[in-house]
Amino acid sequence: MKNYKITVNGVTYDVSVEEVGADSAPAQPSVQASAPAAAPVKPAQSAPQGAQGSVKVTAPMQGNVMKIKVKVGDSVKKGQTVAVLEAMKMENDIPSPADGVVASVNVSEGASVKSDDVILTLK
Repeated sequence: MKNYKITVNGVTYDVSVEEVGADSAPAQPSVQASAPAAAPVKPAQSAPQGAQGSVKVTAPMQGNVMKIKVKVGDSVKKGQTVAVLEAMKMENDIPSPADGVVASVNVSEGASVKSDDVILTLK
């Protein structure tokens, strides 16, 4: 029996897996659900608490984040593409609404976002 911690959608679960050898009979499938082991984990790129910028760059529509083109600390100009959002099988450039410095990146590449979700903030 091997124990693993698996995180799904930010929730961590403890999972036990039984190893079955080639010479033994196949095991009957079984599923054990356990309560989450820990509180949801924040994305790795998130800024520390209180480091959010005053200018929010939000998703104009529901879609998937294809690319984040900036990182925390980067200087950006108004109109510069900071992220690419895929919606309805089209890639949409997300521009910076103002000049500034990236204070936080609130999503990761591949994440699904809804309309008006904060992608990143500027200060």
